[in-house]
Amino acid sequence: MAAKLILSMNGAVLREYPLNKERMTIGRKAHNDIVIDNLAVSGEHAAVVTIMHDSFLEDLDSTNGLEVNGVPTKKHFLQNNDVIEIGKHKLKYINDQITQTTSADFERTMVMRSPVGQPAAAKAGTMKTQAKPDQPGVDELVEKTGKFAPASAAKPAVPAATKPAAQGDAAKVAVVQILTGANAGKELELVKNLTTLGKPGLQVAVLTRRPQGFFITHVEGAKFPLVNGQALTNQAYQLNDHDVIELAGIKMEFYFKG
Repeated sequence: MAAKLILSMNGAVLREYPLNKERMTIGRKAHNDIVIDNLAVSGEHAAVVTIMHDSFLEDLDSTNGLEVNGVPTKKHFLQNNDVIEIGKHKLKYINDQITQTTSADFERTMVMRSPVGQPAAAKAGTMKTQAKPDQPGVDELVEKTGKFAPASAAKPAVPAATKPAAQGDAAKVAVVQILTGANAGKELELVKNLTTLGKPGLQVAVLTRRPQGFFITHVEGAKFPLVNGQALTNQAYQLNDHDVIELAGIKMEFYFKG
């Protein structure tokens, strides 16, 4: 049975929404999957990304924010019986499936751009690169654990059609290498089940390890990420060896080591 959200207000259930899409948006405008017609709700307030039996919530830079179980949050890995509060409305998350993922899995990595003169605060285990005078911003890779290793050179991109994903690719060591910006040449091994990439409030995507291989799913932002120059859709896209991803103004290459 698919997980679902139960919308209520003042204790009265208004509607149930099965989470039967990779990405569902919540907001006041009619194009959202879950429409809450209230002025306290932003046009696009939040998104829920569901991958297999796991779902996580992202605040889409809303005006009034949201809470989960009474705690303000921007990103939350949803667990059974969690209650999302948006204004006076509540969305209860119901999922009786066993989850294999933890919140740390999708919070692991971010690619961000910080304005010149306002670099992100240094944290343990992070790597920063100072902006050059002619750069519009600082490209940063922030990883909660481990470090990024420099790569000798970027591999040439190969169109996805000529490099079909092989069964069992998830067992291989996958890497994302930065091709543009201040961190060009840096690479990150995808060792977690979920890895988030992008800039919150602008464009965010998640890379997912599945038995069939690695998939990229759009999470946040009006524009969808590009893979080999083609925009993604709401559905997950299976990555092939040497696919080139363009996200939040940065190009990066996905490939398998060895």
